[in-house]
Amino acid sequence: MSILESWDQWKDFLADRLHHAQNEGMNKEVVGDLAFQIGDYLSNQVQPKNEQEKVLADLWSVASQEEQQAIANIMVKLVQNNGSN
Repeated sequence: MSILESWDQWKDFLADRLHHAQNEGMNKEVVGDLAFQIGDYLSNQVQPKNEQEKVLADLWSVASQEEQQAIANIMVKLVQNNGSN
């Protein structure tokens, strides 16, 4: 099963990457920019695998760039307390 097929596994995967980036000294602004780039890549290159990803893809597709940045920042907040730290 791909990590994209399970919402909880996807959040844990993102959280692990977030914690790694923070441990390497990446600041909040850089993390937010990377989250935006990942969101943009996923929306253009990857088909949603579950209902939550479909909702995010729909929101992303109608959002302005500023709103997309907000979605990316919210995803970072969502996963901050997930993963293995």
